[in-house]
Amino acid sequence: MSEKIRVLLYYKYVPIENAQEYAAEHLAFCKSIGLKGRILIADEGINGTVSGDYETTQKYMDWVHSDERFADLWFKIDEEDQQAFRKMFVRYKKEIVHLGLEDNDFDADINPLETTGEYLSPKQFKEALLDENTVVLDTRNDYEYDLGHFRGAIRPDIRNFRELPQWVRDNKEKFMDKRVVVYCTGGVRCEKFSGWMVREGYKDVGQLHGGIATYGKDPEVRGELWEGKMYVFDDRIAVDVNHVDPTVIGKDWYDASPCDRYVNCANPFCNRQIFSSEENEHKYVRGCSAECRAHERNRYVVEHGLTHEEWAARLAEIGETLDFHTVSN
Repeated sequence: MSEKIRVLLYYKYVPIENAQEYAAEHLAFCKSIGLKGRILIADEGINGTVSGDYETTQKYMDWVHSDERFADLWFKIDEEDQQAFRKMFVRYKKEIVHLGLEDNDFDADINPLETTGEYLSPKQFKEALLDENTVVLDTRNDYEYDLGHFRGAIRPDIRNFRELPQWVRDNKEKFMDKRVVVYCTGGVRCEKFSGWMVREGYKDVGQLHGGIATYGKDPEVRGELWEGKMYVFDDRIAVDVNHVDPTVIGKDWYDASPCDRYVNCANPFCNRQIFSSEENEHKYVRGCSAECRAHERNRYVVEHGLTHEEWAARLAEIGETLDFHTVSN
């Protein structure tokens, strides 16, 4: 039996001098021990998800904790059967979380070390979920929400996180003068966004400390009141959260049956994330529309080595045609 793989999810807001140089140093160390994953290093801190066997991940945690800036960094640990990443990336960015404030002519960015919402334990957050006078706001992207979310949480009409401040301003009547609690995957986005809400004048703002990843592991709540699965930005895509009464809330793009399996549309110019069973992925050559199914650069066709005749036959089975004049040989 192969050794279990550990997946580490973590972040910390802390000033990092010469962050670009530190990113290069960080990458070199990770490669030297065979770690895989994706890490962002910025002037404001560090945010990453990495995977490896026990020895490798322990070496990494020990090395990070040996730096006084990260001595108390909190690693959230999952055990898996396979690697969550294929390669190792460490990149420097101006921010580890981009709230898009300057894009909207807002004030300067939020520093969570100075302004952030009240930390709520999983138990406290569950109590907030059950309080009808509390507004629960999901701060993640729309496709993350669609895979899984807390019962009764508001789904902002946004495509990405940096659109959230403007959306809240446009819907101010839903939140002003109410208690608002927010959540995200591991906590890094909520640290900054809850601080923005405090600065905007909201009087009672809370955040799920440690994010959904911690809520699912808490022995008291065991992920209760979570519906579906949690979206993660690695090869796993979806992980379990609710260990009390798990549900599937996603619906297959093609037949609306319950489904929590995400795939990307095979048309590289579309790349829409959709829910699809394996059976329907093959039936519809992973295209989200007739146009995408017949697109000359359909990746499913390439990956499975379909001939033009096989491709056309597959589409004919669902009542569609393949215009060979638009397909390159």
